[in-house]
Amino acid sequence: MSSYYVPRGGHPGQAELTTDRAVFTTAYAVLPRGTMRDIVTSSLPHWEGTRLWVIARPLSGFAETFSQYVVEVSPGGGSSRPDDDPAAEAVLFVVDGEVTVTLEGHQHRLAPGGYAYLAAGAAWTLRNEGGEPARFHWIRKAYEPVDGIERPASFVTHEGDVAAEEMPGTNGSWTTQRFVDPSDVRHDMHVNIVTFEPGGVIPFPETHVMEHGLYVLEGKAVYLLNRDWVEVEAGDFMWLRAFCPQACYAGGPGRFRYLLYKDVNRHPRLGRALP
Repeated sequence: MSSYYVPRGGHPGQAELTTDRAVFTTAYAVLPRGTMRDIVTSSLPHWEGTRLWVIARPLSGFAETFSQYVVEVSPGGGSSRPDDDPAAEAVLFVVDGEVTVTLEGHQHRLAPGGYAYLAAGAAWTLRNEGGEPARFHWIRKAYEPVDGIERPASFVTHEGDVAAEEMPGTNGSWTTQRFVDPSDVRHDMHVNIVTFEPGGVIPFPETHVMEHGLYVLEGKAVYLLNRDWVEVEAGDFMWLRAFCPQACYAGGPGRFRYLLYKDVNRHPRLGRALP
């Protein structure tokens, strides 16, 4: 059975230590779960009864291709006009409570583990019709259309309906749940769930063109970020710049899981010489 870390805000007492594991560098950043307090929440236009933690946004020297929020919607809250950017595609992943997403006129009830891909320009709304707060991740990216390539359609699913694919040679200790076929070039981003059983590793420093956002859903591990081994746990967020070396060792005692964003299937944008 899956479990997901859920931030609940609050505020630390005056007697607590100021020192934490927060790190911000030109190659990577770590936002520990303790940074997600009441004082750093944000609001959005046309959303009622809602607050959110913005954990990534396009910024020079930080996330370049995406934004990511952890959203908390009170009973009765939500939005009939959630996103006015017609170029923004999105993924919603529910971690607590239930929300009703109306997508192109069809209602979908999303409980923990519920996943929705919202194509750029899709008509959608979201409401919390239950009696308890609901919390979900919202990842946004500007869709990059390609001439001659059909745009992807929106869809709704649940992580329990998506098979965990074993990474080669790992005997099941490292698996990935892929919500989109990697060979489907209509999609320019993937948002997957990666799981390591105790003792599972990324056995080499991955260095590649994809930018990453990793939110730890469950467990703990030590993660290589550039040249630094960093301890991370459920509720922590990591941003990795393109080509930042990364590796992982999941020592247990339980499994280690994270929600992974990466940009895919497009030419890197090129600078243009002055005329």
